[in-house]
Amino acid sequence: MSHPLLGNPAPSLSLLNADGTTYELKPGAQGTPTAVFFYPKAGTYGCTREVCAFRDALAEKVEFKDSGITVVGISPDPVVAIKAFVTKHDVTYPMLSDESGVARKAYSVSRGLMGLSEGRVTFFIDSQGVVRDVFDSVINFNGHIKAVTRALEEYRSQSKPADAAAAAEVPAPSV
Repeated sequence: MSHPLLGNPAPSLSLLNADGTTYELKPGAQGTPTAVFFYPKAGTYGCTREVCAFRDALAEKVEFKDSGITVVGISPDPVVAIKAFVTKHDVTYPMLSDESGVARKAYSVSRGLMGLSEGRVTFFIDSQGVVRDVFDSVINFNGHIKAVTRALEEYRSQSKPADAAAAAEVPAPSV
């Protein structure tokens, strides 16, 4: 099943973050890739595993460090619940509240588990702000970090030939 945003510009959004201030999500504006993941509920087992996996990847995985990727988590929880969750798990990236559902609508995130749960969907957005990959699974919460890691590896391998060609055009210094 193809997602309607694949190959298209990712929507920009303004949502409240964990400290109650407005966060402007503008994928591609900084020239680095972005991973935006929607999760059902702060504090639940699967969501905690997913959120902490992204936190740890930003600190430990070479693909994440080298790419300068921005990671943003979005849930329907109120700011107070997100703040408690961020504090408890020392989350180092923006976690946003989408109580009104405006972000889920903009990103076409449907409900999961036959409509019984909020959806769990991750979007990999390239440095130009175009959605390149979408991973949708409520149950496979570990699959989301794997999908972004794979997307970063592909993105890096596709960027290298252009980088190598550009480097080849740079004249060698005169001796």
